[in-house]
Formats: sequence, C-alpha cells, structure tokens
Amino acid sequence: MFETRSPAFSPTVPVSTQDAFPSVYSTLSGEALRTQVLPQFGLGGVKGIYFWHRGLSDVYLVQAASEQYILRVSHHHWRSRGEVYFELEFLEFLQRCGMPISAPIPTHTNSLAVDLTAPEGKRYAALFKRAPGDVLMGDLDQEHGKILGQTLAHMHQASHEFRSTHYRRPLDSELLIQRPLTAIEPFLRDRPEDWDYLQTIAEAIQTTMDSLVVEIPYRVVCWGDPHSGNVHFLKRKPTLFDFDQCGYGPRAFDLAKFLQVAMQAGLNKRNRDAFLDGYQQVITLTDEEHASLQRLTQAAHLWSWSISITHGLLHDYSRLTPRFFTKRLQTLKRLDTKDWALF
Repeated sequence: MFETRSPAFSPTVPVSTQDAFPSVYSTLSGEALRTQVLPQFGLGGVKGIYFWHRGLSDVYLVQAASEQYILRVSHHHWRSRGEVYFELEFLEFLQRCGMPISAPIPTHTNSLAVDLTAPEGKRYAALFKRAPGDVLMGDLDQEHGKILGQTLAHMHQASHEFRSTHYRRPLDSELLIQRPLTAIEPFLRDRPEDWDYLQTIAEAIQTTMDSLVVEIPYRVVCWGDPHSGNVHFLKRKPTLFDFDQCGYGPRAFDLAKFLQVAMQAGLNKRNRDAFLDGYQQVITLTDEEHASLQRLTQAAHLWSWSISITHGLLHDYSRLTPRFFTKRLQTLKRLDTKDWALF
C-alpha cells in the first residue's frame, strides 16, 4: 500500500496590526499591470485590460488598438520561476519548429516573462497574442478531432529536440499518483473501504507506468492538457495554448489526458476515436502503449482530482463535500471497468 501523510500546515505567523497581512493569493490590479508590466513588452495604446479567467494562472484579456492579447500571471503556490520559464521556452521552441502555438512575446530586454513581487511571493507575467479563431461550438467533430490528434503527434516529434536549463516537474508517478493520494487521504479517513479501493487502483497505475519505456521517442514533452477548450480553430487551422500542465512524460499520457477530459465532457466515442486515429496517422503506438491507456486515463483523473482539491482549499472549500469525493470515486470506478472506453 502507498504511504500517505496529512498536508503540512504552516505555523501561526504573528502579525502586527501595522504590517501588511499575510496572503496566500492576491488579485493583481489590472490598472497596475497596464501601467507597469505591459510597457515592458512594448505594448502601448492599451484600451482596456480585463480579468478574464482564474484557473491554474490568472488570465487577463488585453485590448490594444487593433489586437487582443492574453496576459497570464502564474500563481505563487503552483509554479516556481524555473517551471514557468521551462514552459515558455518550450512554447518558443515549438513556434520556431513551425508548430501552430500561441507563443510568448518577449519583453524589450528579451525576457519571456516579467517577475512580479505579489503580497504572497513571486509571480510571473507572460504575454501572448490571443489565438486566432475560437473554441469550436459543440466540441470536436471527427474532422477537427483528427486534426488535433495529428497536431499533437507532430508536437511530440518536435519535442525530441527540445532542451532547457530550467527544471520542470515531470509527469511521473510521484506527481500523478503519490501527490493526489496525499491530497485525497485526509478527506477519506472515515471511508476506509473507499480509501482501500483508491490505493488498489494507485498500485495498478504504478505497475503500468513502471512497464512503459521512458526514453525517446516514447518519452516526450507532453502538452499535459490537450482538449478542445485549449485550442482555437480558424476554419481547419488550429492554434494550441495553455501548456500550464506540460512536462516530460510518456507520450501515451497525453492521449489518456485527452480521453479523460473528453469523456468527462461527454464527447462521443466516434469523435474521440477520430483524435486517436489522427495521432496514429503520424505516430504508431506500440501494443504496450495501447494497453496502458486505461490506467493512464485513471492517472489523469487522479491528477485532475488533486488539482481540484488544491483549488478548493485556496478558493472554494465549500466544494469539497462528501458528494464531491463520491462523484469522483464513481468516475474512477467507471474507468476501471472492462467497457471503460465505450462511455
């Protein structure tokens, strides 16, 4: 069985009423970003900046004279400086390879991000042109699913040549299995049967991951979150964005992550298969990789579950109810059935 531990809690910090109160997350002023950060990218004539979305990063929509941009500000608790710069360098590399990527725009000093000191600590702001087109209405159809699968395969091939001096946590069993177990365990202490089941699944996933070849071409820089919400299409031309979950890992994991999100969103099997077929028109999976997809899809589910817990602890603890955990256990059990891929 996997050993787990309760999340560590910081000791009480004495605070003077005259000091700034400690913070774990702050919302940065759009006006301050407009006047202090955007000029470092040479972006003038900004008509407006709007808080667009709070996800794994804070996303601001920037309206300039004739273009729209996306300013993404990392969260202090989520990514280190090295991890942020690894991702941005990877996007810049993919752009040089001719991949349809929303790549970062350098500052006037040729930096890929601006380092910010927020109340809670360091955060990093990167600027992108808004990807042309839009998210497809009604999710992926077969044609666009095939295109996205082909594009992901070409991205995996290109990643073989990528090198970075920055460290990024790999998509390995420590990140995909052990950390989720550590996050989930405190909430299942009064549900021993569910906890035992979760550990059994974790051991099966670990066995599968241990069996996979971990060298190029089977190990790549994964996108980490390939799905229809992270790609804009302009007719048949895609532009990929949101690589916040990228990292070195088995290429089959990217396919499993797509399946996990697509099945959660209700995308039908025919369109999911079009994505997989498109990928294999470029890269042929081994029998071992095919066999690993079920367990890797379960790993993707665990990772997504863990991220939701982290978000809930910071922003919305009310969501972390027994029902929240029951629903995710039910999904995991469905992914553990013989007919898991037919849903």
